[in-house]
Amino acid sequence: MPEPSYSSGDDYVVEFLGFRFSFNAFDFEQRVTAAAVKLGLVEGNDLDEDEASDLVELTADGRIAAPRSGLGLYLVRHWEQLSLVGGESLVYWLRKLVFRGAWLDHWVKDGRLEVAWEDETGEFAYVDPRGDRALLEVAPIPSWHELQFRR
Repeated sequence: MPEPSYSSGDDYVVEFLGFRFSFNAFDFEQRVTAAAVKLGLVEGNDLDEDEASDLVELTADGRIAAPRSGLGLYLVRHWEQLSLVGGESLVYWLRKLVFRGAWLDHWVKDGRLEVAWEDETGEFAYVDPRGDRALLEVAPIPSWHELQFRR
């Protein structure tokens, strides 16, 4: 039986790695912004509406047709440098982090994972609710920090 896929609405529907994810606009924007911060593409999640819209378009469509913000202009103008860093695709990683978060949320909601605070790392972690070893070791992600958009 195929694994159920994450859904919070139907504003954005995307398939990734054999899963179908559907998001409401707010959920998708929040996840895209968080992914951009985690990758170091932007410094923080305090983006204005146009900046968030440009990131959402890039993540959903793989390109920005008409930039609305300074961030969008930066992404379009520097696409040659930004699109691949160390052989890693920016669009792929934005999508991967959005979907990784949705997948984890689905597993937490389904009771197959729990969120716990790790005192040693000072971060939240996902753990098996039965007390077994962690089900997930989150792989390292590439960094766009050196190319970060600065206002």
